[in-house]
Amino acid sequence: MLKKPRPTKGKKSNRVDPRGVTRGPKTRVKTARYRKTSSTRWLQRQLNDPYVAAAQRDGYRSRAAYKLLELNDRFHFLDNARTIVDLGAAPGGWSQVALQETNNRARIVGIDLLEVEPLGGAVFLKMDFLDDDAEQKLIDTLGGSADIVMSDMAATTTGHRQTDHLRTMALVETAFDFTCKVLSPGGTFIAKVLRGGTEDDLLRVMKAQFQHIRHYKPPASRPESTETYVIAQGFIGKKA
Repeated sequence: MLKKPRPTKGKKSNRVDPRGVTRGPKTRVKTARYRKTSSTRWLQRQLNDPYVAAAQRDGYRSRAAYKLLELNDRFHFLDNARTIVDLGAAPGGWSQVALQETNNRARIVGIDLLEVEPLGGAVFLKMDFLDDDAEQKLIDTLGGSADIVMSDMAATTTGHRQTDHLRTMALVETAFDFTCKVLSPGGTFIAKVLRGGTEDDLLRVMKAQFQHIRHYKPPASRPESTETYVIAQGFIGKKA
């Protein structure tokens, strides 16, 4: 059973510091006879990742929780949020953080292909966000507008950099279109993008809909990862 995240007293920056995790000598994993080299590398990376250790210590469902904590420490979008949509919610780490940072006052509607373990204050839909009926299902479940739409979705990688970028950007564009239908004036949209940031055409459309657009890679993102995040704040209005 997962323990609840520790309550945070007041607002402060850098509240999560995995550097405080005791680091022993690096763990080396021998390649088993039937284990792929890539699997061995993944396991070794997990065992030596201070954010993985911090997530286990603090009761978060994934190390990705710290990405949202670090984004919020910098941009403070969760402070007054009451209704939040979590796209690509599994395993639920971002929803955990959102509830914690709003003192459990927010209502969250999430969606993912994978089953998400129940979390008080959140409703999770098990379905593909790209399905034809997913958008309407989210809108019906939401029952109104949202203060934040946050997306940690990324397309399954193929190993071909350009293809992976295009597929992830297609998810971002779909998430943005949905956001413009449900976001409250002044609201925030956050989405994972790959290195190079948001495509120019999409960025121009976003700038017409939001007062502030920034790109930021939180420290919890692995150094070798090509991911970064676009943070769009101050939603102006619905698309024409």
